Amino acid sequence: MSDTITFASDASKRSVKNWAARLVLLIIGLFIAHFGVVLFVLAEMGTDTFTIFVQGVSNVAGLSIGTCQVIILTVMMVLMALFTKGYVKPGTLICAFCGGWQIDLYMWLLDGKLSAQSPMAIRIGAMVVGCVIIALGKAVVIMTDAGSGPNDLFSLIVSDAINKRKKIEFRWIRIVTDIMFTVVGFLLGGVLGIGTLVTAFLTGPIVQVFLAPCRKLTNAVLAKVEGKTVDEMLSQDRAEREARA
Repeated sequence: MSDTITFASDASKRSVKNWAARLVLLIIGLFIAHFGVVLFVLAEMGTDTFTIFVQGVSNVAGLSIGTCQVIILTVMMVLMALFTKGYVKPGTLICAFCGGWQIDLYMWLLDGKLSAQSPMAIRIGAMVVGCVIIALGKAVVIMTDAGSGPNDLFSLIVSDAINKRKKIEFRWIRIVTDIMFTVVGFLLGGVLGIGTLVTAFLTGPIVQVFLAPCRKLTNAVLAKVEGKTVDEMLSQDRAEREARA
């Protein structure tokens, strides 16, 4: 895969089996990502870049963080559905509203095993490992092309818009959008931690590393499901993206 990729795609000709396989992979990707999220949360070294933004809005609006997150994600999703094409898909709804129980499950499983009272070396290790796992999960979700969460779609939309004029690797665009969320959230009163800075500068580059293998994995699974070759699925994938380029 080249260093740049078009993330929008025309999914109108996909079969039911194709969609089902993509959504299963997407849910697996969410399980992976949310495990990393919980490691990150339990390490208590700072929030991720989108959460600090939500915290800031919550501080200004006087609403709970959970309420603000639902409102922000809903507004983003509606605006993206109205003003962009090829990004908001069924998986977007799954990403936006169905991750809470996965986080609750992992919080229960890891209860008492990691906390702010754990040795600093373990907390730092958990934070870094969590960041890598989050990035892997995000890459799986993105490359299923079944729809990413609104907060992740933002960087994908920006990437496609910029790459129509100048080819820039996704990693750099993701860093910029993560820093933007961080700065705005901090200015609005969100809590900045070392973990926030780690995610701001590492998520994009690590996601970029995983994009190519996750794209190959997705197309290999789809080839099995559809009874086609991997090359045929890659050609279909390119055609769907070029239709929206």
